[in-house]
Amino acid sequence: QVRLVESGGGLVQAGGSLRLSCAASTRTFTTYSMGWFRQAPGKGREFVAAISWSGGSTYYSDDVKGRFTISRDNAKNTVYLQINSLKPEDTAVHYCATSGGPRATMFRGDYAYWGQGTQVTVSS
Repeated sequence: QVRLVESGGGLVQAGGSLRLSCAASTRTFTTYSMGWFRQAPGKGREFVAAISWSGGSTYYSDDVKGRFTISRDNAKNTVYLQINSLKPEDTAVHYCATSGGPRATMFRGDYAYWGQGTQVTVSS
């Protein structure tokens, strides 16, 4: 069983930044790829970013490319999402997840374990 706990969300003004964290309680974190998804009110959960087990490969949705950066610290069992130049349309609950495998994936159905989410709200 993998437990994921997100933190770092909050209320920020447009143009601001946040760093989300996701702590994983598993001894095999270093073998897992990780991903971030988000769900805005009234919308489905969408892919944001993913990172391979080593951090050597990263993927982003077109909506966030250039503004979001995913990274990981395997010594701390933690994955991060740095969010810059926030826009009101970034307002959503942000979730981290893992497929339990090493290769990063953009497909929601590949992810077996999910955190409870952290709310990001951007005011205009």
